[in-house]
Amino acid sequence: MPARGYVADAVLAIFGPTASGKTDVGEAIADRIPAELVSADSMQVYRGLPILSNQPERPTRLVATWPLDHEASVGDYQRLAHEAIDEIIGAGKTPVVVGGTGLYLRAALTRLELPPPPEPGARRRWEEFYDAHGAVHAHGRLQALDPEAAAAVHPNDRRRVVRALELAEAGSSLAGGKLWSEAYRRPTLIFGLEVPPEELERRIEARTRAMFEAGVEDEVRSALAGPISRTARHMLGLEEIASLDREQAIETLIVRTRRYAAYQRKWLRRTPGVVSVRADRPAAEVADEILQVARTRERLPPG
Repeated sequence: MPARGYVADAVLAIFGPTASGKTDVGEAIADRIPAELVSADSMQVYRGLPILSNQPERPTRLVATWPLDHEASVGDYQRLAHEAIDEIIGAGKTPVVVGGTGLYLRAALTRLELPPPPEPGARRRWEEFYDAHGAVHAHGRLQALDPEAAAAVHPNDRRRVVRALELAEAGSSLAGGKLWSEAYRRPTLIFGLEVPPEELERRIEARTRAMFEAGVEDEVRSALAGPISRTARHMLGLEEIASLDREQAIETLIVRTRRYAAYQRKWLRRTPGVVSVRADRPAAEVADEILQVARTRERLPPG
């Protein structure tokens, strides 16, 4: 017989904006049932910046996995996440996937139909093309290569125009495929943590200031003294901390983190079948409600 609280061949996923308490809730769940945590965070997967990426102290799969000079890809992460989830279930435990990177959460839970990898240096080449010839000309090139993608991307959206050109050159399309597959690999329940905006803003500011008290500036200086990949350089706050004085960096990072949280809330609303849970209360209460919902939906035996 499975252990009490075991979710046979099933996955629990916790998603929400930054500072909504995902890590604490995931750990509270693991205190209540035989479970292991799996991170679905595109920056926590790097080692070398634990303060900046807010890495959990409890052992968590796919935290501090790659060195900072590793060029990350969703495909690499997906392979590791599927292996981790299958190993946890094989050990008779429940995988609890915790994260705020929507695409990584999708990659962990589904089989994304990923485009073919671009040629080495393709992204840099298209970025240089965009910068040298301007937005209108670059978008015009995209129109010639992939009219459907061009119709979905604004010329001034440099990142997406470059990505669309990169994909078009590799024989794929930003507009094509089934990237947002809703077919989960295993029975899955996704819980979205909801926190009132004013409370979330308070938490974001408190956490940002705590990072500086914990020594994030020294951590960033040490990381930038060695090799670091282009993907790792996208870590929220890295450039601000490296280039601004402390107070400017704090205020800028608070504003950027609030914007990122708003983006994550949009992801939350687009997630099919998500169960919303009020998270402006102790993590233990949130965890209890999540497990009760899981039991009600026959994912867990009665407590």
